[in-house]
Amino acid sequence: MSVYIELRRQLPAIFGRVIDKKSEKPRWAMVIDLRKCIGCYACQASCKMENGVPYEFFRTHVEQIERGRYPNVRRAFLPVLCNHCEKPSCVPVCPVGATYKREDGIVVIDYDRCIGCGYCIQACPYDARYFNPYTRTADKCDFCLHRIEQGLVPACVANCRAGARIFGDLNHPDSPVSKALKEEGVAVLKPETGNEPHVFYIGLEQAIPLRGERVTVVSPKIGVVTYE
Repeated sequence: MSVYIELRRQLPAIFGRVIDKKSEKPRWAMVIDLRKCIGCYACQASCKMENGVPYEFFRTHVEQIERGRYPNVRRAFLPVLCNHCEKPSCVPVCPVGATYKREDGIVVIDYDRCIGCGYCIQACPYDARYFNPYTRTADKCDFCLHRIEQGLVPACVANCRAGARIFGDLNHPDSPVSKALKEEGVAVLKPETGNEPHVFYIGLEQAIPLRGERVTVVSPKIGVVTYE
């Protein structure tokens, strides 16, 4: 048993799942490399288990996007979660100040103050929030804050089999996130909102359809939708 406990303690370090370095005032962010995502849903499942997310809801989910018509079809997987925006539209609409942005950039919900009015859910342009019927509050991704405080990366990052999710400190030049932003071309979802998301994507053009292109989206949240 002692050998098992020791191995369990070492596994995060063995797989590089610890936050190795950070600045005195970290600014947390995530980069998702869509070239590596294989659509295994490990991130989605591990998030539910780690955070006790109700079966019918999601803090993060993966959409399958099929572009074009047979035989000229391309498929991409698009993981989606709270973007922890620099200018979050969910914060100013909360009438009781339950939703706020921490100094490290993580947008969180004070569940003791939340009254479940749903204003923040409607204000989010990324559909990243939901009403939890068990807690009677709004809920969403918080980058697994409880893990970060232990020096661990979010559960979705730790369990990504393909290494498609990268997490780190924007204020530290040698963090995995900072290096990815310097070395790769990145994009964000819905930049026109002005929210300035801090979830960045590599290869997002794979998932963004061209005008007039036939697209089928398979999402655990909305089912199957086809449009042109």
